[in-house]
Amino acid sequence: MKTFARNLLGWSSVLALFLGFAANPAFSQTGALEGKVIGPDGKPVGKDAALILITRTDIKGNYKVKTNKKGEFFHAGLPLGTYDVSCEVDGKVVDSVKGVRMRLGDPVPVNFDLAQMAARQAAMQKAAETGQVTQEMARDMSPEQKAALEKQAKERAEAMKKNKELNDAFNGGMEAMKVNNFQGAVESFEKAATLDANQHVIYGQLAEAYGQLAKTKTGAEKEEINNKSLGAFKKAIELKGDDAAYYNNYGLALARSGKFPEAQESLNKAAQLDPAGAGRYFYNLGALLVNAGQNEPAGEAFRKAIEADPNYADAHYQMGIYLTGKAQVDTKTGKMTFPEGTQASFEKYLALKPDGPFAASAKGMIETMGGTVQTTYTNPDAKKAAPAPAAPKKKKN
Repeated sequence: MKTFARNLLGWSSVLALFLGFAANPAFSQTGALEGKVIGPDGKPVGKDAALILITRTDIKGNYKVKTNKKGEFFHAGLPLGTYDVSCEVDGKVVDSVKGVRMRLGDPVPVNFDLAQMAARQAAMQKAAETGQVTQEMARDMSPEQKAALEKQAKERAEAMKKNKELNDAFNGGMEAMKVNNFQGAVESFEKAATLDANQHVIYGQLAEAYGQLAKTKTGAEKEEINNKSLGAFKKAIELKGDDAAYYNNYGLALARSGKFPEAQESLNKAAQLDPAGAGRYFYNLGALLVNAGQNEPAGEAFRKAIEADPNYADAHYQMGIYLTGKAQVDTKTGKMTFPEGTQASFEKYLALKPDGPFAASAKGMIETMGGTVQTTYTNPDAKKAAPAPAAPKKKKN
């Protein structure tokens, strides 16, 4: 009886011990992770320099730990399972290891060598550029990685070939423009546009080439080529709508084609985009309108040029010429009456450009109007010279 009782007591102790373990299953079902982070310089990173993110993938769970002053990290109490471990530096994930299985016993080692990783990336980049994979690289690559690298190398080679063809075509067009071979320039720029339809500079140059080529033609052929020039300008503007130069050149091309309202609209847009150059844009338009016999629109263009840049000397001269054309002749006396501001326009030109190319003509127009031509003109906006310093007085002994 005593023996039975003693045995029963022993089994009770074992059962209690078993139940105690059963009540705390996690006590023996966790593992640990340890490792070291080597920086890009080949030295261990410092304290808190890297953050290790430990993400469980079979069941939701996230853990993190920072490196110590030796670049080492350690995390215990991780439930058994599968994890992705990432290394984060300066808020960016720089490397990761996937499919890490936690185990009982010794900590699972996971190390990050950022210097080695940088070297691998450089080698991969070179392989992608050259299409050559070293044996060492091939050993570490999966079939999928090899296929992806070969595809990347092929695409890069094709892109480089296309880029060379594009540059050759564009440069050929520019060289042809220099020697006035406008037909050859058109053909080169057209080829460049087929190779890359998203380069605004190609269409800008193509439009110029067509415009120059049109000047060598007549009749319907000239009109057709001018329309191609306008189409190329529109494409350039579509690709880069904030470029005032395209609107300026497009406006001038429209004026050459006799489309004056559209030309003024385009030049106004150029002036909006580049207020500092507005005077030049409107002056160019006025000059084209004068050559086309459109005197009233030309006068308006010169007026806008002066409003945009009051010191645009040539615009003042052209405004004077425009106003001169509106002079009235008294049938009884034969005396000419000039519109208000005519003489002032020529005087302003001479004040701004006393030795300019239109100086002699401006002086002649002033004399014709009965005005007195000054012998010396100075720019009213020029800074006055500082007075010479007075001679120092002699000191008395």
